[in-house]
Amino acid sequence: MMMDVATIPAGLANRMLRGETWARDKLALHAGRVFSVTVSPATAVFRIGADGALESASVTDTAPDLSLSISPLNVAAFLADPRQWNQYVHEDGDAALGGTLKELAQTLPWFVEQAFARALGPIAGQRVADAGRQLLTFPRYAAERVAESVARYARDEAQLIARGDELRRLTEQTSEIASRVDALAARVAAMSNRM
Repeated sequence: MMMDVATIPAGLANRMLRGETWARDKLALHAGRVFSVTVSPATAVFRIGADGALESASVTDTAPDLSLSISPLNVAAFLADPRQWNQYVHEDGDAALGGTLKELAQTLPWFVEQAFARALGPIAGQRVADAGRQLLTFPRYAAERVAESVARYARDEAQLIARGDELRRLTEQTSEIASRVDALAARVAAMSNRM
């Protein structure tokens, strides 16, 4: 028996939703609706069942009522903090369904903590979930530190970027030169009128 790869995302989602009737009830309000999730180049399409469970669907069957997309570069940061939905996820379509999915996404860390707690026990599970969250934020942290280091090098060592006091002095000098040019232009205009 061969496993259909297209059913894996729906199977994982349903496994998380299995004991969460409150979450399935929220999804059941959108029964029959279809949504897609794209993390380029992969796309998963889901149909919401009457019981709130998710079924795999095909884009060729029907156009999704809601299309969600997230850059592969932002997946880790989103998973580390799903409250950043508006920053990382692009929605196109059914706003009510999008709002429900956004609300459920906020509980992703809780689902992960529950899964680890069931597998490893409550204390170890919490620690592993916290460590995972920290690992997911590492790429953004590293990028920020590298950008700060490059900017500091460009400003202090290579002197490619002006410091704040140097920039203020440049602005003052530019204003002074502009006023001198205006005064000179006025004098030239006055002299040409006399001639």
